[in-house]
Amino acid sequence: MQLPIHRVNAREAAASGRRVLRAGWILLLAGGLACIPARAAGPKGSAAADTAKPAAASDYVGADVCATCHEAEAKNFAGNPHRKMVLMQGANGVTCENCHGPGRAHVEGGGDVTRIFNPGKGAPKQVDQTCLGCHAGAHPDFERSPHARAGVGCANCHSIHHSEETAELLKAAQPTLCFQCHTDVRASFNMPFHHKVPEGLVKCSDCHDVHGTFEKSNLRSRNDSNQICTKCHTEMRGPFVYEHTPIKGEGCMGCHTPHGSQNARLLNMPSVNMLCNQCHSPVAAATVHGMGAGSSELTPCTDCHTYIHGSNLNVAFLR
Repeated sequence: MQLPIHRVNAREAAASGRRVLRAGWILLLAGGLACIPARAAGPKGSAAADTAKPAAASDYVGADVCATCHEAEAKNFAGNPHRKMVLMQGANGVTCENCHGPGRAHVEGGGDVTRIFNPGKGAPKQVDQTCLGCHAGAHPDFERSPHARAGVGCANCHSIHHSEETAELLKAAQPTLCFQCHTDVRASFNMPFHHKVPEGLVKCSDCHDVHGTFEKSNLRSRNDSNQICTKCHTEMRGPFVYEHTPIKGEGCMGCHTPHGSQNARLLNMPSVNMLCNQCHSPVAAATVHGMGAGSSELTPCTDCHTYIHGSNLNVAFLR
């Protein structure tokens, strides 16, 4: 049976459309694949482009050759965490050239420093790309972190050959290292009430992931910033039957200053009444206690409302 002309034309048009669509997807895929090596290689003639080129096995000279000139670095490298790169790659593994690149041109040039990559003098972006070649899995958010955006790279905090902290290869121990830039925060720890960071009981990295997170101030928690506090202050963790709404909304820092404060319990205000009255002044003014907005010397709110972080017994957090 012969189909009507208009139906035949419709089928041919649909088939033609599918062929065009398939051709478009093929071209798009091919174009995307062609862009991948171009992005990885970087601009022509740049150091990133040079390091992206695959090197032949003959371009590598091995750590023993490096040690003939760099004896001190080779001696200290025995206890370096990067030493395990040899174990990962077997007897033929390389260490120095994993970070510095193939060394044959450098050696044949009589130690020509322009023919080897020196992370200690490289641009932060270049150094970061070298380090993230191995550490991207551990620090996937570094490139979007405030440190990376400010041009603070791996080599600003870490020293592979001359570190004071062997485990993390830091140039200096915490918090001294962090205070070199964060001078404003350092002043907070001179307050009479502060977390015991200068005393060494708490480290900056206990609360902050300096390699980047999705939270403000590089806080370690990805879901709830209060978890940073409640991992130590477990009695405040909850969940509670009756939650104190500001804690869920503003978080712990709605009432507390985390680094240091002149007020007891790291409060943001001199007295607990003044702090509570920032939200509850209309209610407080109507009570028999006469706790208006300026009542800082009367009975503390927490004498009655004991469980202000949350309660399982009373909606008003009464004891």
